[in-house]
Amino acid sequence: MPTRREFLGAVAAGASAAACAGPGVVRSAEAAASLSAADNARDEDFWAEIQRAYSVDRSAINLNNGGVSPSPGFVQDAMERHLRFSNELPSHNLWDVLQPQREEVRVELARQFGCDAEEIAITRNASEGLQTCQLGFDLEPGDEVLCTELDYPRMLTTFRQRERRDGVRLVTFPIPAPNEDLAAIVDLYRRRLSERTKLILCCHVISVTGQVLPVREIVALGRDRGIPVIVDGAHAFGHLDFSVRDLDCDYYATSLHKWMCAPHGNGMLYVRRDKIGSLWPLMAAPAGKSDDVRKFEEVGTQPLANSLAIREALAFHKDLGAQRKLARLVHLRDSWIDRLTRHERVRLLTNVRPGFAGGMAAFTLRGVKAFDLTAHLWKVHRIKTSWFRMGEFGGVRVSPHVYTKPSEIGRFCDAMDAIIRGGIPS
Repeated sequence: MPTRREFLGAVAAGASAAACAGPGVVRSAEAAASLSAADNARDEDFWAEIQRAYSVDRSAINLNNGGVSPSPGFVQDAMERHLRFSNELPSHNLWDVLQPQREEVRVELARQFGCDAEEIAITRNASEGLQTCQLGFDLEPGDEVLCTELDYPRMLTTFRQRERRDGVRLVTFPIPAPNEDLAAIVDLYRRRLSERTKLILCCHVISVTGQVLPVREIVALGRDRGIPVIVDGAHAFGHLDFSVRDLDCDYYATSLHKWMCAPHGNGMLYVRRDKIGSLWPLMAAPAGKSDDVRKFEEVGTQPLANSLAIREALAFHKDLGAQRKLARLVHLRDSWIDRLTRHERVRLLTNVRPGFAGGMAAFTLRGVKAFDLTAHLWKVHRIKTSWFRMGEFGGVRVSPHVYTKPSEIGRFCDAMDAIIRGGIPS
């Protein structure tokens, strides 16, 4: 948790850069510094100032921040500043001036994640980092890779390509929604292991339901058998309060344009230092970079403005405080769940007990298709949610963020009440 001085400075600076500084920022920040995270989650004066740091379209309600989030205004300003500078003299400003500054971003990411900077690669998204791992292990025909049916579709597609190309076998299994027993989840992985299992993929937070999985225990399960475990952290970093030390994993990939609110097109890949040399990069790198985490960044010319503005997003997150931020997200989540679950036709697909979920959750409405529901919410009410279907499993995901107003949650609940009472007009 940041000190009072650090927190006041960051919030006031961020609000100023977003053209919304004023006495209210300082007053609300002073009050927040003296409150517990749980009490602060209900301090609407404080969160009103945080909301003003974002330049979002308030004529619409974005409850799909699990897909991609906006950046605070001063993060956008930083990116635009770097982009203008890049275009003044690209071959010099990009490669000689800005490229070295990525090392500062690497250090800050490592500090936030709790690891060494030489274990962090800056990627374009979680998929790039995960595919680096999924395609970077040498596998033989008949080798098995294991994951759940609720892993991210692109990652399942990646393994299915390896099935076609390399002759490996993808083994998937269903998991309950909601999940009531973390130990039972570990046992589901254990029961699918075989002598042919060579790789495991697991989510830190399941993208469609927001359910948190017992990553540390799954990693230990694999390590005991010499099986690498790749962790999909797309929805955890900047959302949950943790460090890599809590997970004890060797491979972890995440997006930074979701809960961390960095510019769009940013991600991070962590590979434990002694594992870097044996993992092939997604794009070719010189042999001399075999043990250098930067080999995973060999993608050619790229827009440095995006990645350099990660610094401002990390500063905003750090000074807001991971505990404070998570508590607010959970408060917003509970406010819509409490109203919707009063209706017997609404079934929650996420266990929201502490430790089982963060600020993201999913539900079904009996008698209404998830796609039709999300389409109606957007067309009629300009409320953006996310629908999903994996086999026979489907629902609607709701993911507010720190800039979401309680009144917007109320509008979503009012719209849902109307749909539950009167249905969706044909």
